[in-house]
Amino acid sequence: MDLDKLNSYYFETGPIRPPSEAYSLLIRATRNCPWNRCTFCHTYKGQKFELRPTGDVIRDIETARAIVEGIKEFGLKNGFGDHPREVAAYIHSLVTNNDSVRQVSLWQWAGGRSAFLQDANSIVMRHADLLKVVSALKDNFPELDRITSYGRSKTAAKKSVQEFIELRQAGLSRIHIGMESGSDAVLKFVDKGMIAADHVKGGLNIKEAGIELSEYYMPGLGGRQWSKEHAEQSADVLNRVNPDFVRLRTLMMGETLAIWAGVESGEFDMLAEDEIVREIGEFISRLNFTGELKSDHILNLLPELEGKFPEAKQACMDTVERYLEMPLKERLNYRLGRRAGVYEKLNDIYDAAKYEKIDAAMRRVGADTTGKVDELIDGMKKRFI
Repeated sequence: MDLDKLNSYYFETGPIRPPSEAYSLLIRATRNCPWNRCTFCHTYKGQKFELRPTGDVIRDIETARAIVEGIKEFGLKNGFGDHPREVAAYIHSLVTNNDSVRQVSLWQWAGGRSAFLQDANSIVMRHADLLKVVSALKDNFPELDRITSYGRSKTAAKKSVQEFIELRQAGLSRIHIGMESGSDAVLKFVDKGMIAADHVKGGLNIKEAGIELSEYYMPGLGGRQWSKEHAEQSADVLNRVNPDFVRLRTLMMGETLAIWAGVESGEFDMLAEDEIVREIGEFISRLNFTGELKSDHILNLLPELEGKFPEAKQACMDTVERYLEMPLKERLNYRLGRRAGVYEKLNDIYDAAKYEKIDAAMRRVGADTTGKVDELIDGMKKRFI
């Protein structure tokens, strides 16, 4: 198969996926978000939620299968032989190829073992239709080890355990839930459209069915008003659910978000970055579950806050304490270096060359105060999203 023929294949994909699904096949089962009112989220604003026709979604899966076969055929005809990763890497490197071809080639290069159903809440699909889509993925790609989806707790709370069992038997193996907070006050303030009890019920339904559960906690979402309550009650919800993964997703603020009106009115008092680290420490101190804590997003200041609990709990708390005990100049240096991509973890600050590089940059732009560093970092963060 030549490249022109390969690029005649195309299927629809959505705008986002979890970082842990970076090398997954992305299949858009629904469009946008059925709730779409959360004041901290900008992703689907102005977009109408749609359930895609099941036949269209299955045809997209079959198109992805055709692209896989086309990549194999291209490799055999162009001297790659029995080296699937090499031909996949070559196809992905050609920026003239369309997005579908490049996505599938990246997925194949990574092993082709996982798939992710987009968009924000695909478990809201009619049960029979979702079963068909999951089954089609397994039929076309029997080598898949993992099929995952985003979901809302309130939707999961309304579905029966038996429905989740049937989805697991069809091949759905993990659901990502944006809990954000376990505080009813915070959930109401950010218009999340649910209460903590929905998080508990939805999470337990998923867990009881034997599907892996990945829950997201958003440090900073409670502001100064609710920081302690936000940390404590979020940990309480997660302790009751005992998910397989808890993922940290630090709040990213911006003037275009609906929550910004609360900043301007004084109703929402944003936490400084060091205060967010302190809040995370409070959250971790109360977190008692038997899954994995993950800090796998660029917005998180301390990526080392990871590991299997309860074994990793003390090490995570020690990292928080070590950061907060650093002199202000070193904290500012680390914060800027982390956002600039110079530091990957806290210990990198002890690399003299890296430290001096950031220190020189701070002197050059006059970033010698917390406020000036915050201003620089805010601009960097906006480019991450």
